[in-house]
Amino acid sequence: MSAGTFTTPRPAPSILIPIVAGSFVIVLALPIYLVADWRLEAWALAATLWVGSQAFAYLLVRLRAKGDLVASGAAAFGMMFRAIAVMVVILAVAVSDPHLGLAAAITYALAYTVELGLSLVTYFGSPPV
Repeated sequence: MSAGTFTTPRPAPSILIPIVAGSFVIVLALPIYLVADWRLEAWALAATLWVGSQAFAYLLVRLRAKGDLVASGAAAFGMMFRAIAVMVVILAVAVSDPHLGLAAAITYALAYTVELGLSLVTYFGSPPV
């Protein structure tokens, strides 16, 4: 990697493929939960958080598309809030039921990791502007 790899501007890639890949992880987890006879409540919690988080992210992308500075700031704050909200829900569930919280956290984290990884690959894999 060259010194300017992280500072070279690139066009924003499509977010569709990483979101679909993360969603595929959530969907693929359901048969694993069923076969392993794990609690479906954990999968349902992770899936609900995933869908809610993606819906909120969609609203933030639409807000950011306005193009003004206030919308960009609100979108950035919203993205931080989105992550914190998911953590608070997982933590609250883990306090009352550690196994349920851990299973939901792992499932959500796997989907998020796939989404983030693909986002980084598509961004840094695109040619600079």
